[in-house]
Amino acid sequence: MIQPFIVNISADWYIIMESRNMDMFLIPTVLLTSITMLVNPVLFLCVLCFASLRQETRYLLLANVLWADMLFLTVNLSMVSCNSVGLHLPAPLCEFMMVSMVMTYSGSVLTVTLMVVDTYVAVRWPLRYKEILPPSRARKIIMSMWVIAAVCPVSLLVMFEVVMGKDQQSRPVCLVLIALHSLEEKMKVGVPLYFIIAVSLCTALILYCYIHLYIITRTSGIWRSRYSRARMTLLAHTLLLIMYFVPALVFAVELALLKREAKDDLGVWINLVNMCVLMPLPRCCTPYLYVLRYREIYKTVQQVLWKTRHQSQRSAA
Repeated sequence: MIQPFIVNISADWYIIMESRNMDMFLIPTVLLTSITMLVNPVLFLCVLCFASLRQETRYLLLANVLWADMLFLTVNLSMVSCNSVGLHLPAPLCEFMMVSMVMTYSGSVLTVTLMVVDTYVAVRWPLRYKEILPPSRARKIIMSMWVIAAVCPVSLLVMFEVVMGKDQQSRPVCLVLIALHSLEEKMKVGVPLYFIIAVSLCTALILYCYIHLYIITRTSGIWRSRYSRARMTLLAHTLLLIMYFVPALVFAVELALLKREAKDDLGVWINLVNMCVLMPLPRCCTPYLYVLRYREIYKTVQQVLWKTRHQSQRSAA
């Protein structure tokens, strides 16, 4: 039966974590999540509350990335915290967290891909840009993107429910990795292949846009200076793209390693590094390394903070 298999592998997983004091991985997760939550809500609300920002497609996409990242970090921190103490979550709650985690991660990756496409359209057709991608169409694209991001985890959950049946037990470790591994073992579903294909398609689209952007702008002079703003922004965005995509590839490797059914520590270490460091890291860097490089957003945040500080000084006086 698949149910005892999941319970047993979850118990073995928790025993390895406890014996190696791997609950210390909770520290970088809390730290990276806290640093992100200091600025993400402010930036998100600035985009939504100021019409000048809300009426531009690129800022709507940025706001969507910030929103998806905040949701992902909340679910990820909750899952890591519960797993570190061996809390037996009810099966429905565990499944909800797993679906939310996959959906929000996919939402972030798809949105950063759309940001590259948006930049390509703005440079390729500057006079028709607002006609091709007005804010109203951008909102529809974002909603469609969330539907696409939800299709895979929800469909896998339905398959998981069919395989598991109604008699589900709580387990000490709630992990997407273990659930997908059990589903793959039972139904021979090529789950790692899905992640590799999805990342490859997004990467191919991004490379296509970047190559054509360089061809279009190579004679404009923006690449002559080594430290030009365009070059630095491109470098920051490329670095963030790599950090967003790497955890998906690492996850595919984790599934491949779990097939060996070896009771060594390697799979546990890789999973914890991926969940506690590699996944929160790009979300921590995005607002500081990329979003605040936009002059309009930076000035808006300055105005909000200055106004808040000025009001607090008046009330204190």
